[in-house]
Amino acid sequence: MSVETEKKIAEHLFSKREDNFEHASFDREMAFYESITSGDMELVKVFMKPLCCEGCGILSTDYIRNLKYHMVVLAALIARYCIKGGMTPEESYDLSDFYIMKTDNCNTESEIRAVHMEMIEGYTNRMRLIKLRGVYSKQIVHAIDYIMCHLHSRIMLEETAEYLKISPAYLSRLFKKETGTAFGEYVNKLKIEEAASLLLYTEFSDTEISNLLAFSSQSYFIKVFRKYIGTTPKKYKKQYNIPDF
Repeated sequence: MSVETEKKIAEHLFSKREDNFEHASFDREMAFYESITSGDMELVKVFMKPLCCEGCGILSTDYIRNLKYHMVVLAALIARYCIKGGMTPEESYDLSDFYIMKTDNCNTESEIRAVHMEMIEGYTNRMRLIKLRGVYSKQIVHAIDYIMCHLHSRIMLEETAEYLKISPAYLSRLFKKETGTAFGEYVNKLKIEEAASLLLYTEFSDTEISNLLAFSSQSYFIKVFRKYIGTTPKKYKKQYNIPDF
């Protein structure tokens, strides 16, 4: 590295320190990518931030070009996380190329932000199906897909069966047979997995998370949380030295 380059880097870092610039939380950023690979769109929405928001570096002094550069970086990272999560490299890189090319053809901020959302939803939905493909029957795949899309609502066996156009009794038997878990227990397990992630990576309180995941009461949320995690939400946060907001 030349002396001139080292000097420019030093000046750049000094400028950032003087401006009290801080990059976005690394742990929260990792949680965002992992939520995409899990196929959980509701969790993705919690961790997702607007493209090029506060805490993001400046890659170009031209505003539109800066947005495009951030999209390229994001597409590359998501592609690699999804490959690690089970997507074939060919499919993941093809998707990345598609969204980068689509971004390159954008002329306005609103167009770029629309592609940004389309890319995140596209990768997440594909990862959800990859996780389920070849493991369960088509009916159970659609049932689990329905559950994951409605984690922030009350999920009833009857409503899910109606969505699948089968009887609740048949869905209950088939779900238990293929997953080894009763329908209601499976729903609670997924909700608690999301709750644990929210406790670690967001500032939502226990009550807010309970309401967000549509538990009938705070006490029931704590009871179910203890069943699957082995401790209460407050103690869980203390294990990771997270303040109780």
